[in-house]
Amino acid sequence: MSRRWLATLAISVVVLVGGCGLLRRILPPVNAPIMNSLFGWGGEAPSEAEAKNRLSVPADYEISLYALVPQVRMLVATPRGDLIASVPRQDKVVLLERDKDDDGRPDAVRELLSGVRRAHGLALSPDGWLYVGAASAIGRVRFDVATGTAQGELDYVVRGLPEGGNHWSRNVGIGPDGRLYVTVGSSCNACVEEDERRAAMLRYEADGSGYELYARGLRNAVDFAWRPATGELFATDNGRDLLGDDFPPCELDRVVAGGDYGWPVANGERVPDPDNGAGQEARIAASIPPAFPFPAHNAPLGIAFLAHPRQPAAYQGAALVALHGSWNRTRKDGYKVVALHWDASGVIRSDDFVTGFLDGEEVFGRPVDVVEAPNSGTIYVSDDYAGAVYAVRRRGSRGAPIGEAGSAQPRSARGDPFAGIDAGERAALVENGATAWNAHGCAACHDSAAAAPGMVTKPLAGLAARHDLVSLTEFFAAPTPPMPAPPVEEAGRRQLAAYVLDRFGR
Repeated sequence: MSRRWLATLAISVVVLVGGCGLLRRILPPVNAPIMNSLFGWGGEAPSEAEAKNRLSVPADYEISLYALVPQVRMLVATPRGDLIASVPRQDKVVLLERDKDDDGRPDAVRELLSGVRRAHGLALSPDGWLYVGAASAIGRVRFDVATGTAQGELDYVVRGLPEGGNHWSRNVGIGPDGRLYVTVGSSCNACVEEDERRAAMLRYEADGSGYELYARGLRNAVDFAWRPATGELFATDNGRDLLGDDFPPCELDRVVAGGDYGWPVANGERVPDPDNGAGQEARIAASIPPAFPFPAHNAPLGIAFLAHPRQPAAYQGAALVALHGSWNRTRKDGYKVVALHWDASGVIRSDDFVTGFLDGEEVFGRPVDVVEAPNSGTIYVSDDYAGAVYAVRRRGSRGAPIGEAGSAQPRSARGDPFAGIDAGERAALVENGATAWNAHGCAACHDSAAAAPGMVTKPLAGLAARHDLVSLTEFFAAPTPPMPAPPVEEAGRRQLAAYVLDRFGR
C-alpha cells in the first residue's frame, strides 16, 4: 500500500468525520490544527488581558491585541498606516483603519472587497494598485491610500490558474522590477504534477501579460519577500508530510529565476524522495537546497523584512516568519513567530520573536502573516485560529507615526529638514546627491519624462512633511519594498537624501 494512498485515505477519513459537529466538540486539542486547516475552525478569541498574559516578545517590544477578525489570513500595511487583510473563507478583503486616536485599536474595520472567491494573497503596488490572489485568478483594483478605499471593480488580470487540491491559496507580490509574482501550491502531498504552474512561482508583467515559469519545485510557498539589503528574493516553503516527526524540513528558499527547489523528487539537502526520487538523480543533483531549514512540519507562512529605523539595531534587516504550526507530528511544534538574522557571511540564525500560541499540546493561536507598517514600524501578526490581529511595538513608541520612538510627530514637522547644516555644506551635499541620482538612474522610477515607454513612475513631492535629512538617510539604508536600497555607503545615502529633499521637499 503506497504512502500516497495512505495519505489520501487518512485525509478522506478526517474530512468525512470532521464534518460532524460531534468531532469538533470532543477532539480539540488533538485535531485543532487540521480542523483549522481543512475547515477554518478556530478557538476562542482572546481578550486583551489573555493576549498580554499568554504572548511573549523580546524585551525591547510590547504586544497587544489590535483587532478581532475571524478567519483572518494575509496582511498588507498601507503607507498611511491602514491595514488590509484577507478573509478567504468569507471571500472578502477588509480594511482596518489606522489608530488615529491611539487607543490601541483600529478606528474602524470595514469591508473593502466582497465576492472574491478564496481571496488570499495581497500586494499594494507603488503606483496604486491593490492585487488580490483568488482561487483561480489574480485581480487588481485601484486603491486610494489617502481615503483607504478601492476605486472601481476588481479586474482579473490573470485567469485560469489551477485550483483545488491540497493547497488552495494563491499569493502575490510586486517585485523591485515592477512585475507581478505569483505562487501556486501543489495539488497533493507528494506527486508529479501535470500542470507546470503547480508547486511553482510564476511571473507576469504588472498587467497580467507575459507569463513565465519563474521557479519550480516549491511545494507550497505561501509567502515571499525581497531582502532590502541585497535585493534577494526569499520564499517560505512547506515540506511534505507522512515521513515522520522530524523529516523533511520546511524551508526558507532563496528564489532565483529558473531555479528548481526539488519537490517532489527531493527534500531538504537534496535527499531523494522515497516515492518520487528514483531515476531523478540528475534533477536532484541540480536542485537548490534551502537557504535555511525550519523544523519539520512547522509550516512557515508569512514573511516580512524589518526596515523601519525605529526597530532596535539587533532587528534591523531581520526577517520575521510566522510558523503556523504542525499537524503531522506526534507532539505539536511551531506556533510562533521567529526572527531570522543574516551574518556578514550570509549564514542565517533564528530566534523566537512571538511565543505563547502553544501551551504543551493545547493550541491558543496559529500565526499566519506578519507585516511592518511603513509609517510607524508597528509589526502586525495575524492569527486565523483565534481570529485576531496583534500589534507589536517598540516600547515607548505608541503615538509616533514616523520619526524617533516616543515622538508624536515627524522630526521634520518641527522645522527645516536641513536644520543645523550651513549653506555651504548643504550645497555640497545636494551637488553630490544629484550626481548619485543620475548615476543610479533614480529618475527612471520617479520622473515620467525620463522613464521608459510604458513605465509607471512614482512621483515625489512633499517629502519634508515626512522626513528630515537624518530620517531620509535612515530610510535609504532599508527602504520599503519594492524600492531597492541605493548601492551607496552611508555618506552617499546622506548626499542622495539631501538632493531629494532639496528637489522634492515641498
